Amino acid sequence: MKKKLNLTEVAKHLGVSIATVSNAFNRPDQLSEKLRERIMTESAKLGYHGPNLAARSLRMGASGIIGVMLSDSLSYSFSDPVASQLLQGIAEVLVENQKQMLLLSSDVHTAEQSSAESLPDGLIVYGTIPTKTMEQIQRIGKPIVIVDYQASNFSSVNIDNQSGAYAIAEHAFTNSISKQKLQEDDDSLNTSILGLKLIEIPRVCRLTEDDFNNPLRQLSQLRLNGYLEAASSHNVEITAEKVWNIPINNHHYAEIAAREALMTSDRPSVLLCMSDIIALSAVKVAKSLGLRVPEDVQITGFDDIPEASRSEPGITTICQQSIEKGRVAARMLLDSIKDDAETQHLKLATRLVIRNSCPQ
Repeated sequence: MKKKLNLTEVAKHLGVSIATVSNAFNRPDQLSEKLRERIMTESAKLGYHGPNLAARSLRMGASGIIGVMLSDSLSYSFSDPVASQLLQGIAEVLVENQKQMLLLSSDVHTAEQSSAESLPDGLIVYGTIPTKTMEQIQRIGKPIVIVDYQASNFSSVNIDNQSGAYAIAEHAFTNSISKQKLQEDDDSLNTSILGLKLIEIPRVCRLTEDDFNNPLRQLSQLRLNGYLEAASSHNVEITAEKVWNIPINNHHYAEIAAREALMTSDRPSVLLCMSDIIALSAVKVAKSLGLRVPEDVQITGFDDIPEASRSEPGITTICQQSIEKGRVAARMLLDSIKDDAETQHLKLATRLVIRNSCPQ
């Protein structure tokens, strides 16, 4: 293989100064269009495509790149509507500030990944990533903002998951359909929960009493707490066997859990789902079983993704402002890079969105 030429060698081959070659790649307005075109064309023929960004970052102390560390794989994150909305919000702010985005996955453990992690000026960490990965990026010494997770030593952006879950469960327990069922049956509302990533088991399963007594994943625990708090306030009993764990937020696993829940002998009349993807899947399964939504089973979601408003019936859900959450996280990180700002923890409000899957 031919040895790659550096900036000095390219300038010598072209018979121009090092500064001229550098300007062609980094400050094109400093050269005439004709001169820059010649340098770019000849450089390409020599196999030189510009200064090494990582090396330049080390020299200048800044790369103009913001990293986003995702807790899931890149392919999953692009297919997940909530992750996509968050990335949209981050991108909007980065474009405004003339920054680039580098996407990284905590699922990848290679030397190339470690090298890439050192390139950004700062990192936004989305979700819960392995402790070892978090320690590794912390050692790099760059500013870090975490989203949908909270730790005392990092700035964070979250929503009030517990109050959001409480609000939507309370609505389900007190709306007109639930009041009518209580009058007719003179009994507690039969309620099940389709939870997301509650425990570290890669399959659909019901929770056990031991699961209830041990700390669950932070975000999922908060939503579960909100549901159970509302249930307790309205004398609705939800035992461990009425809570399903769904390992990945996709339709395949959600449909498995929904079918199990809706085919139990004590079929729920209220189904609380920890995401809109799960709720949409539950509506599909309910219809396939000949059940009417909301007359036979009321279904709620969480997220307020675009599909929730377009489905039939529309999904009653909690709007968690995913795009705005991305914007806030990006601004917080850029401020931290610029001013070395103090650690802060922001919690965005949620909003109950009532549609026909669980009406007023």
